[in-house]
Order: sequence, then C-alpha cells, then structure tokens
Amino acid sequence: MDVFEAINKRRSVRAYKSDPIPEDILKKVLDSMRQAPSAANRQPWKFIIIKDRALVESVVKACNAQTFLMQAPVVIAACGIENQAWKGVGGNRSASAVEIDVSIAATHLTLAAAAEGLGTCWVGSFNEACFKKMLKVPEGVRIVMLTPLGFPASPDLIHPLNPETRKDFNEIFCENYYA
Repeated sequence: MDVFEAINKRRSVRAYKSDPIPEDILKKVLDSMRQAPSAANRQPWKFIIIKDRALVESVVKACNAQTFLMQAPVVIAACGIENQAWKGVGGNRSASAVEIDVSIAATHLTLAAAAEGLGTCWVGSFNEACFKKMLKVPEGVRIVMLTPLGFPASPDLIHPLNPETRKDFNEIFCENYYA
C-alpha cells in the first residue's frame, strides 16, 4: 500500500478484535515512529507499549471511560521529554517543539498501522496526572496522546474516505496570502 492509500484508509477505529498483533508487524509499525522527523533531530520522545490487560483496564478509567481501548491488544502512550525538545517554535525562545515532534511520530504510527491493516484512534481526552502516576512517567515528561492498536473488528471500519465529509479544497487552501 502506498502512502496516499494509507492516508485515505486511515480512520479512527473504536471497535477491535482481540487477536494479537504478530510481532514482526508490531515491530514494523512501532519502528515507523522511530523514523519520524523531529526539530533539530532531537527525538524527544518515548513510547510506552501497554499490553498488560489489568493496566489497560486502569488506562480506560483515566481516559474518561473510553471502553473501546479495552478491546485492542495494545495501547500506546506517546510521551514527550521536555528537556530534550528543541526550543524556539514560532520565534518564541521558550516554546518547545515537544508536542509537534511527538505528534509527527504518532502520525507515522497511524499511517503505518493503516498500511498493515491495523486500526488506531487518537485519544487526547485523559487525565495526564493519573497516567503519569500509573505508568511511572517522571517529571518533565508529558503524555501527549494515546492510541489503541489492533485489528478492526470489521473491515467496514477501514474504508475509503467519503469526500463529502471533508471541507472543500478551496475552503482550506490559499496561495501566497491568507484569504
């Protein structure tokens, strides 16, 4: 599958099979995050691969009861390490690129997963303080996002994009100046 097909197939999946992900596919998909670009190539990230079912159950409680997380065989917490991130975003000398860098890596994951027939769902609604304690995340490290990772419960959950659900091209692009 080429990158454009993966972009068009990727969806937020909220129903998973409990089937384990073969290790070679899991490693390939996870490695896509390692390959992601980051500001000044700092790679200010760490990814927690959560497979322990009891821990995933606790994760659900800290994610405002998003129970579909329990269905997936893997949940990934994408963390950003503040003191390793490049500073100076948008000309602001103290603004960190950590969230941008981790988001780029997470996007690599979602596209690689789609290419391998796996589903993901970007989860941003969670209690970070609770997670940090639960996952033993040290001070200075932010949990930027979580995603379940697994085979969609139905092939209908990964389908081509319906163009009618997206804004018109001319509504979101302008040339040379903001218009």
